[in-house]
Amino acid sequence: MTSDLPGRMLRLLSLLQTRREWPGAELADRLGVTGRTVRRDIDRLRELGYPVEGTTGHAGGYRLASGTAMPPLLLDDDEATATAVALRTAAGHLTGMEETALRALAKLEQVLPTRLRTQVAALHQTTAAIDWETRGPRIDPELLALFAVACRDHEMLAFDYTAREATTAAPRRVEPHHLVSSGGTWYLLAHDTGKDDWRIYRLDRITAPTPLRHRFTPRPVPGGDPAAYVATKIATAPARYRAVATVQAPAETVRRRTGTLPDRVASLDGKSCTVDCSGNHLPGIAQHLAVLDADYTLDADPQVIAYLRRAAERLHQAATPRAGRQEQPDGRRTSPRGDHFD
Repeated sequence: MTSDLPGRMLRLLSLLQTRREWPGAELADRLGVTGRTVRRDIDRLRELGYPVEGTTGHAGGYRLASGTAMPPLLLDDDEATATAVALRTAAGHLTGMEETALRALAKLEQVLPTRLRTQVAALHQTTAAIDWETRGPRIDPELLALFAVACRDHEMLAFDYTAREATTAAPRRVEPHHLVSSGGTWYLLAHDTGKDDWRIYRLDRITAPTPLRHRFTPRPVPGGDPAAYVATKIATAPARYRAVATVQAPAETVRRRTGTLPDRVASLDGKSCTVDCSGNHLPGIAQHLAVLDADYTLDADPQVIAYLRRAAERLHQAATPRAGRQEQPDGRRTSPRGDHFD
């Protein structure tokens, strides 16, 4: 048994990381050892800094708990590759996270086996991401972590908030409950103690957040589903421009095709539906209408109609054949530079 100790310890650690709790007898059976040997190996893991807790119940068991420091993490080949790729591709999505993600990536790649390091390098060299300017506002990870901890620990927060139509920030005091991400924008679902009502706050409009070191008893979220509640509120929020399309396609088809929030699509007769494309930005409304990919009639504000007409004229001009664009025998088109587009 002694000669196989390092391998058995790694196998034990791997098992503990794959499930919340393991009965001692099942661990012994998986490892092919006695319960006494499992207990000794658990003690060795604890000496190495792994916070392994004993559990009560029939015959007892073990689980890997949270510790005060980050112990070494055991990953299989697929997990290590996925983690390395995710660290690099996710680095640019949160302000201030780039350097931290790259430091973690450097540590991971340093210990990767050669075969995995080659795979990860190939993925990095042959893949690229487009940084769309239409992505939601970037959020500082420290700010995100502060709100996440307050939600988890049920700790009240105070902050200044600038509402959509406001020019100055107003103080708020809330009981934070959940963080919800939608379309690249982060929202905080909280109960505002001053207004005695549920409110949704965009994190990019929050300044000077301060934990109040005061715990509260969580309230039940209306409807029981935080994401559904926030989605409904976003869908029904007042918009600057009204635009409602009656589409000749089933509601479920339109939802799948457009990714529109469910509360913005209403079925009429199984073959048609209405889609609320109202919003604060005219280009966004035009984009929502363009992806409907079905016949529709539109009930919209004059500003929306005027914008769509101008956009339609530009599209018509762009679609008009002109010198420099040639149809190829295989149906592809080339640009004046000779680039091919399938």
